[in-house]
Amino acid sequence: MKIAWVTDSTAYVPELTENSSIFIVPMIILFGETEFRDGVDLSPDQLFAKMKAGAVEVKTSQPSIGTFKELYEQLAKEYDYIFSIHVSSHFSGTYSSATQAAALLSDTIPNIVCIDSKILSNPLTELIHYGQKLEGEGKDPSYIKQAIEERVSSSETYVMVGSLEQLHKSGRMGGLSFFLGSVLNVKPMLAIEDGKLEVKDKVRSIKKGLSSMETRLNQAMKTKRITKVSVLHGLNRDDALEWIDELKKEYPDVEFGAYPLGAVIGVHAGADTIGISWYAEGE
Repeated sequence: MKIAWVTDSTAYVPELTENSSIFIVPMIILFGETEFRDGVDLSPDQLFAKMKAGAVEVKTSQPSIGTFKELYEQLAKEYDYIFSIHVSSHFSGTYSSATQAAALLSDTIPNIVCIDSKILSNPLTELIHYGQKLEGEGKDPSYIKQAIEERVSSSETYVMVGSLEQLHKSGRMGGLSFFLGSVLNVKPMLAIEDGKLEVKDKVRSIKKGLSSMETRLNQAMKTKRITKVSVLHGLNRDDALEWIDELKKEYPDVEFGAYPLGAVIGVHAGADTIGISWYAEGE
């Protein structure tokens, strides 16, 4: 049995070989009337340079239903099953596009499984790698689907947003919260819970935000088995690496890695966004 793994460009997939079974559908970034494909026509560095250079409104858009339909039809010629795993449906309509495309093909290509990751960036990629591991062990598709969905519910993610203004413009922060945050110089420390952003703390500095996130990691480590932690970042990779060095001293047996959030997330969160994410392992 061969499985094709489809995701979108919010996932962190640094290199794809010719024989890879992972296929990425790019999100769309709009600068005024000009359209760019995320990760194809525009990198995060280029995105933020363009945002600083001009006052043109920047928006993002999910891939079309037709884009997914065409890809599924191509993959069905070579693969027995298609697993399509995407950024949280509360952040983007990408999952909706994927499920609608799968529904259109249900009579001719019934073996398309769409999953809402309720997450983004490297944690999304880890779900795909987890599924590939189960595929390699010979697990059947129904088992793989259930296992991935169970793993989705075991994640914890916390984020310090780099730009309240961009989060507000994207419609992901209310006007009052934006006003108070700007006037009082307070930054929200957010959690991604069930795919949605929830305010968990309010701090006046990045340092205090990192401390708040580390406290939550410490609490999780006391009751759960955590073997890998992803530190997520915008263009502030050096800050992420510095934080990882501190975390490694506290948790020497845990694998840490720094992973970019990507251009689409950068449009909404800002270049200096930093966060942390992990999955609790089963016993």
